Amino acid sequence: MNATSPLAWTDVGAVLFDLDGVLTPTATVHMAAWSELFNTYLGEVRVEGADTSPYTDADYYAHVDGKPRYDGVRDFLTSRGIDLPFGAATDPADAETVCGLGNRKNDAFNAVLDRDGVEPYPGSMALLDLLRGLGTPLAVVSSSANARSVLDAAGIADRFVSVVDGKVAAALELAGKPAPDTFLYASRECGTAPERAVVVEDAVSGVAAGAAGGFLAVVGVDRGAGEEALVSAGATLVVSDLQELV
Repeated sequence: MNATSPLAWTDVGAVLFDLDGVLTPTATVHMAAWSELFNTYLGEVRVEGADTSPYTDADYYAHVDGKPRYDGVRDFLTSRGIDLPFGAATDPADAETVCGLGNRKNDAFNAVLDRDGVEPYPGSMALLDLLRGLGTPLAVVSSSANARSVLDAAGIADRFVSVVDGKVAAALELAGKPAPDTFLYASRECGTAPERAVVVEDAVSGVAAGAAGGFLAVVGVDRGAGEEALVSAGATLVVSDLQELV
């Protein structure tokens, strides 16, 4: 370990990583899929009093980033004065429900992933290599239902003791971020207590989840949310790239 690292990794019992925007640059794919979904929908919606001005990256960070997909749809629509039936996870992508819109976005994301693939951030790989050398148990905690597909596409699926994604959270009825439940579950899967585990997140909602869980440290990775927002949500340390922690 580089002596300049701000964290003493040899004292850490487990590291719990968000995926999109932390380990892989798939956040940009998600952002593009969300933008296409919402701007198309806003151009069609006919709700009296609704704010149909274009969806922007600021909306992504304020209402969508890091949350379970359907929660992101609901919270964004609420911010624009639009109230749709929630529906069900089995709704078709053309259904005008929260779940229908969420499924439409998921289809768009998977199409881009299949076409373009994904490579992990070099700095993130450097930290993963360091932690593998130390024998530190690692987990991925992602709101995405596509986490395992992304890990496989990036070639890093074998690095993690546990992958707690949107599908696992739903099956176990774990509250999504900003609640700490998924991180707490991953910590148990890694065989360590929260006070010995480090959370690594780029989303305000994910940082808030880590702060609520009583973890040893919550590292905020600033990929666009902003250092001030991450610190306000509870980050104990903010970096621009995980290479800074090696």
